[in-house]
Order: sequence, then C-alpha cells, then structure tokens
Amino acid sequence: MYRHFLKRIIDFILAFIGFILLSPIFIIVLIILMINNQGKPFFFQKRPGKNEKIFKVIKFKTMNDKKGANGELLPDADRLTKAGIFVRKTSLDEIPQLLNVLKGDMSLIGPRPLLPEYLPLYNETQKKRHDVKPGITGWAQVNGRNAISWKKKFEYDVWYVENLSFILDIKIIFKTIIKVVRSEDINTENQATTVKFTGNE
Repeated sequence: MYRHFLKRIIDFILAFIGFILLSPIFIIVLIILMINNQGKPFFFQKRPGKNEKIFKVIKFKTMNDKKGANGELLPDADRLTKAGIFVRKTSLDEIPQLLNVLKGDMSLIGPRPLLPEYLPLYNETQKKRHDVKPGITGWAQVNGRNAISWKKKFEYDVWYVENLSFILDIKIIFKTIIKVVRSEDINTENQATTVKFTGNE
C-alpha cells in the first residue's frame, strides 16, 4: 500500500510544503549563482529513473564552464566556485530536485539518480536500484554518501529497495537532516567531487 500508493502522495505533499518553505533560500541561492555562473544558475542532466526511464534532473549549478587550451572543460576541482562549494556543503544544490519530485520523476527517498552511462556497468543485483523511483536522499546517503565505495553504495541501494517501508523512509529523513547539519560525507576523500563508477571488479 505504502510503496505503490501512499509514498507518491506523501512525496507530493512534503515536496510542495518544502519548496514553499525553502523558497526564500531558493531565490537567494538563485541570484548568487546567476552572478557567479554568467546567468546560468541551474544544471540539467539526463538520469535514469524507475525502470531505467530517462528524465532530466535539475540542480543548482555549482561549477562554471571554464575550458582549457584544448577546448575541453577543466577538471571539476578547478571549476567548482566558492559559492558552489558552500551550496554543496550545505546541500542547497538539491533544493531544485523538489520540482522533480512534484513532477513525479523522483521521490524524496530512494537511490540517487546516477549517470546513464553507468547502466551497462551494473550487475543483475545492482540493477534492482531502478525498481523504485530515485530519491533526493537515500539509505546509501545516510550511511556514508560519497565517502564510501560504489560497491557499498549499491549494496545499500538494493537493501533499501528490498526493505522499503514508511518507517524506513522516516528514519532516512531524520538521518539526512543530521548529515546536512553536520555537513558529513560530502565528497570522496581527496576528491572535489564524486569519482566516476567504472564497473565492477
């Protein structure tokens, strides 16, 4: 009942309330990033959702588009702006994804939506992470987020899919609040952003 019906209703109600309450912060961050990113405050990217259906995720843009002499984008660490570092550290870059939740592409809680290029790299068990809608936060995020290995993240994602419940989602919400307040596990050790998944060993 919760997985197939109530979860979507609760997602919509909480995302709507959350977006209204956070709208002042949304507007402030929007203005700051417009100034820092040449009028481009948002970042859109295709991601696979439930049943691997592709949708466009929306986040605040925390990196500029500076390119090197060869015309290619500079490494992430070199493009991450000071404002972007703060927005990431406080997880404010996730606020626009409430619009994805309202639209129905995402849930508040679920495995994080990753890059489409990862799809062929998953094993059969890891593919189960796409049996539910992706989330703004999830079981992997409150158990290490970007500070744990890809293998461990996928284990947490699949465990969540197999044990999804209202009580578990409430637990994840409270753990997420604690993580955000403490600014824990934002990045992989010695990395400005998350390292790419290159497949299972």
